[in-house]
Amino acid sequence: MQRHDSRTPDQLRPVQITTQFNRYAEGSALVEFGHTKVACNASVETNVPKWLQGQDRGWVTAEYGMLPRSTHERMRRDKTQSSGRTQEISRLVARSLRSCVDLTKLKDIQITIDCDVLQADGGTRTAAITGGFVALAQAVEYLMQKKQIKENPIINTVAAISVGIVEDNPLLDLCYQEDSNAETDCNFVINDQGGLVEIQGTAEEKAFSREQFNQMLDLAIGGCETLHGLQKLALRGGTT
Repeated sequence: MQRHDSRTPDQLRPVQITTQFNRYAEGSALVEFGHTKVACNASVETNVPKWLQGQDRGWVTAEYGMLPRSTHERMRRDKTQSSGRTQEISRLVARSLRSCVDLTKLKDIQITIDCDVLQADGGTRTAAITGGFVALAQAVEYLMQKKQIKENPIINTVAAISVGIVEDNPLLDLCYQEDSNAETDCNFVINDQGGLVEIQGTAEEKAFSREQFNQMLDLAIGGCETLHGLQKLALRGGTT
């Protein structure tokens, strides 16, 4: 089939990661997947939630939100962060980022990753995870430079990508038009060791087969391998 933007089935949209775009945050990344743009900021606090106090562990959490004109029509600002979708995505981002951190090496430090969607064209949650990791890695580097931690707690790199089935064709990195017409929509969170951190998949119209799932997984692994390389390049100060 001919994709909306003429990409091949296994081709990512143009991806750009701009680091340190926020002069105040301990870590920041503006990540762009095609027309989707997400600002990710990492903030360091020298305390942890009450239920973690006294355990000699740190914490990584996240908050996700969409700005009012990130979509075609103005959305109401989610002042309480209480919508089900907002909470679900915030927790997904947080779980994904904690998967790549040894929390015992953060000891009494909490890092919060704020992911704000500036412009949405599909794949906002996967962009938030991918950019969120880059912001997190910068915050960890800040802590090490300030000698607030002795060892790097990051175990591996983590990224995420969407894959869907549109007109019976598995496609990587869906834009909004593809996503809104997909028979199946999946999100894969994968680390740079090939480990599967989380898979979210829904059959919108009809059930998908084991063979189709394997095809989607192969596409996701290939896409995340590319994203891991772009994350590492961005953290080295390169241009993605």
